[in-house]
Amino acid sequence: MKILITAASSAEAHKLKNQLNTDHVLLGDYLELPDFMLKNANMLKLPNPASPSYTHEMLTLCLDKEVNKVYALKDDEFANLLKAVQLFNEYGIEVVQSS
Repeated sequence: MKILITAASSAEAHKLKNQLNTDHVLLGDYLELPDFMLKNANMLKLPNPASPSYTHEMLTLCLDKEVNKVYALKDDEFANLLKAVQLFNEYGIEVVQSS
């Protein structure tokens, strides 16, 4: 099972990654990340949640990367994904809001 954690530029994302204790975790953020972070295979540039096609872009990314669970750490990301949660569920992708 692959897991995607958003808000990779935050300490909360790295804390959650450590708590999950698995090697199958991808971190991603739509904010600018340093080049050295993006060169890591487990770090992704995510679409901006302000984009009208955000949910479709995220679904495509999850399918391409074989992600089964998304932890959306930012409220705007979770709100957008929640609108399409049924679609994500149909593809076997669970959307979770971390508190």
